[in-house]
Amino acid sequence: MSRVGKKAVAVPKGVTARLDGQTVSMKGPKGELKFTVPEIVSVKMEGDQIAVANKNDTKVARAQWGMSRAQIANLAKGVTQGFEKKLEINGVGYKAAMQGKVLKLSLGYSHDIDYATPEGVTIAVTKPTEIVVSGIDKQRVGQAAAEIRSYRGPEPYKGKGVKYSDEFIFRKEGKKK
Repeated sequence: MSRVGKKAVAVPKGVTARLDGQTVSMKGPKGELKFTVPEIVSVKMEGDQIAVANKNDTKVARAQWGMSRAQIANLAKGVTQGFEKKLEINGVGYKAAMQGKVLKLSLGYSHDIDYATPEGVTIAVTKPTEIVVSGIDKQRVGQAAAEIRSYRGPEPYKGKGVKYSDEFIFRKEGKKK
């Protein structure tokens, strides 16, 4: 049984929420987001709260129920606060720089990597070794951060590469003589 789905999502102050059939849309100070709830789940607006309930008690319905509630909660947080992911670059000569809307990464390859900023996401380079990916859509922010990390993921011996700032890299011991 889903525990997440049981809790109603409170609509924050300054946010207008609309329900058109199965589509929930929220508009706040940071922007506007929409989410279409699957048909297997029902959604109701009760005052300043949005309640999600499953129509039948199958395993798929329970999974969709919790996921739908979490997505609606992410809409509410996204239009008020927004989301951000911080990335760190470790390694000699590894660095990042912004040129307009293109992120230039020097990650030890024979060429620089150009990453075009996706729509709805802003990328900032606070230091040459720190990247901040932010936006109102949690999925887009996470996807952009994952794509940047995938160019050179952290390796376990020296920890070189691009990693999330809160990520722990399990280090391995090197070769012995």
